[in-house]
Amino acid sequence: MSPFPAAADKHALEEGTVLSPRFDANGLVTVVATEADSGAVLMVAHMNAEALQRSIETGEAWYWSRSRQELWHKGATSGQIQSIVEMRVDCDQDAIWLKVKVGGDGGCCHTGRCSCFYRLQPLREDAQKPLIICT
Repeated sequence: MSPFPAAADKHALEEGTVLSPRFDANGLVTVVATEADSGAVLMVAHMNAEALQRSIETGEAWYWSRSRQELWHKGATSGQIQSIVEMRVDCDQDAIWLKVKVGGDGGCCHTGRCSCFYRLQPLREDAQKPLIICT
């Protein structure tokens, strides 16, 4: 059972002040994490109701690992704890944006890079192999 109430109607969902996340069929909501100061996109992940509740209660990012099928406290083993500076919920409450400060070495990606978005894909006539831009 989710600790979050369902919105009474579309108006309450879109205009109300009650957090009523719309979890998908797998019980997940998509989360985008950005670096609070620079605005750089760090990662996209997912939260279930428990991860969202823990994130709100602790001020640190918790996610649901789809590959491991378990709750994941970001940085618990790497030291790259994501301290939440701000949490925003989109208009229809099916996506969350976290502005975070990253602890430890400031990295984010399991590959050791500063962001999971480390490839730059050239477009149109310049389309070639992606370039690695973040180490």
